[in-house]
Amino acid sequence: MPVTVLLVDDEPLVRAGLRVVLEAQPDIEVVGEAADGAAVIPLVSRLRPDVVAMDVRMPLMDGIEATRAVLRTVAAPPKILVVTTFENDEYVYEALRAGANGFLLKRARPAEVVHAVRLVAEGESLLFPAAVRQLAAEYGSARARVAMDRAALTDREATVLRLMAQGLSNAEIAGKLVVGVETVKTHVSAVLAKLGARDRTQAVIAAYESGFVTPR
Repeated sequence: MPVTVLLVDDEPLVRAGLRVVLEAQPDIEVVGEAADGAAVIPLVSRLRPDVVAMDVRMPLMDGIEATRAVLRTVAAPPKILVVTTFENDEYVYEALRAGANGFLLKRARPAEVVHAVRLVAEGESLLFPAAVRQLAAEYGSARARVAMDRAALTDREATVLRLMAQGLSNAEIAGKLVVGVETVKTHVSAVLAKLGARDRTQAVIAAYESGFVTPR
């Protein structure tokens, strides 16, 4: 089955460009478009896309609020890929904190766009560039540090979280640790549960905000 994508951006040329790039792939299908975050909920409910590629800045409802709305109201919500002009935009980081799964620059090359959609759809690795890592570290707080301490990760879980923060997939982590992929999945699930994180992105944000992982 192809990965289905909903495009949400107030610039028609951006939507058109993304559609051309994505529909050139045999395993990706664009199922709809919207010009504002306010239109996302009904379209997601009707079209059930696997991924929403969503602009972070839009006039009526921005990508942050739209992300929160999708995750709050849609059962089995799609993955959300934030699309933006500036990689160090605090809006991007707020969207990730709100629950978005990845990040894509509008100036990205076609191959990078396709890779981002596939990566987010798989859900087993992260699009978390250096600029966003730095923002996460700057948002650090005592509360985040206390929460990380209370999580009481085992040594192996801590290692897995550090590798997740590097953007490694489960298969890549398994290769690094010389264990099976199912074992890695078990550790990842334990990390998410202990941190109270909805997904890998939220866990990695917690790791940076607490100082458990620092930007390189």
